[in-house]
Amino acid sequence: MIFEIIKSEGIAHKSYFIGSKGEAAVIDPRRDCDSYVDYSKKHDMEITHIFETHCNEDYVIGSRELSKRVNAGIYHGKNLNFAYGNPVSEGEKFNIGSVELEILETPGHTDESISIVLTDKEVSDDVYMIFTGDALFAGEVGRTDLYGDDKVYEMAGKLYDSIHQKILPLGNHVLVYPAHGSGSVCGADIRESEFTTIGYEKKTNHAIQMNKEEFIKFKLNEKMVKAPYFDKMVEYNKNGAPILCRIPYPHPLSLNKFKKHMKDTQVVDVRMAASYAGGHIQGTLNIWKYGLTYFAGWMLNYEDPITIIDENNEYMDQILRYLIRLGYDNIFGYLAGGFTSWYTKGEEIETVDIWSVHELKERQNDDSIFILDVREFGEWEEGYIEGAYHIYVGDLQYCLNEVPKDKYVVVYCDTGNRASIAASILKNNGYKKVVNVLGSIRAWKAAGYPLVK
Repeated sequence: MIFEIIKSEGIAHKSYFIGSKGEAAVIDPRRDCDSYVDYSKKHDMEITHIFETHCNEDYVIGSRELSKRVNAGIYHGKNLNFAYGNPVSEGEKFNIGSVELEILETPGHTDESISIVLTDKEVSDDVYMIFTGDALFAGEVGRTDLYGDDKVYEMAGKLYDSIHQKILPLGNHVLVYPAHGSGSVCGADIRESEFTTIGYEKKTNHAIQMNKEEFIKFKLNEKMVKAPYFDKMVEYNKNGAPILCRIPYPHPLSLNKFKKHMKDTQVVDVRMAASYAGGHIQGTLNIWKYGLTYFAGWMLNYEDPITIIDENNEYMDQILRYLIRLGYDNIFGYLAGGFTSWYTKGEEIETVDIWSVHELKERQNDDSIFILDVREFGEWEEGYIEGAYHIYVGDLQYCLNEVPKDKYVVVYCDTGNRASIAASILKNNGYKKVVNVLGSIRAWKAAGYPLVK
């Protein structure tokens, strides 16, 4: 049996390539699907089956894209009316060479969620692996709030039953491969681990050690952010995203062409916080490169074209892949020569003030500043800087009336990158006095300064 893990950084997504005796299956493929085709060529295998564990809400799934290239069947849970592919039910089995894949219906994260049990019949009749989608992670379980607060009780009960009645009874030895790793928004606190086992999760996973009543109460009290782009992902993944066939080609834009079209596009500066603060083009939004995989979905719309500003455009292919995984296909181009080509031509630049945590500590009680914490609610609850006001960065553009314009707005997050997104939003909305605290909470703790809980 051939087994490969394909990871997509940023969204912490994991997909899987399984092959045996000339045939292969892919589970939860991403949209830029070259890697699966490359593995099939490398191992002289034909991809015959593509499985989706559920209708993903945090990225565009690549099943139709891959199927177009390899002519494989697509299979997903029957409890959602997908516009493509084939519905599967509990107990259905598929043979990939000597490998048997059996479907378990494991609702809770979503109604149509399935897990896929793998047995390598050439070795043993015992179950070897299970692909749990977003039902069970390393150290965590899936979120149950995607259908709204009024459905959490029902979905939490379903998820508990799926885990305890379907997954755990398979045996402690079974390897568990979820659809996401640490950093995903699909679970509150997923552990950093390539894989796990049912036995290890029984011993270490706080959520599955609860009884059903405790589990449901825990899920009812769980607070997780729901990005606005989730609805677009569900639409694409239910009805089928547009077929790309290739990664879009972004045009290198001369300085004059960039200036001509700047007002007609969403201009994103993908440099790090310190670089953006030191100098940037007025009116641009800062989302650092690795933050695109999530925060683009909060900040960018799907109608207007996107233009990129980077330092030297060295990672443009990676940036494009990050965007198309979220369904952003309308990429107009990028500033040729990067930001350097802007300031070396004598164009105007704007800056964001930078403070160290020591400067913030000195002025913490100054009435002329407004301290803004833009982390998630769970991070805020774990400890915040005294005197801070909390607005999650994803909500900031809708809550500007809560931020005064007559004070220095001093923004912090965990390290300064999300604070830079917030700073760019504030600057673009007429705030003149904006400060980014570089290092933010991480540096604050390192300096030994206290937090309030």
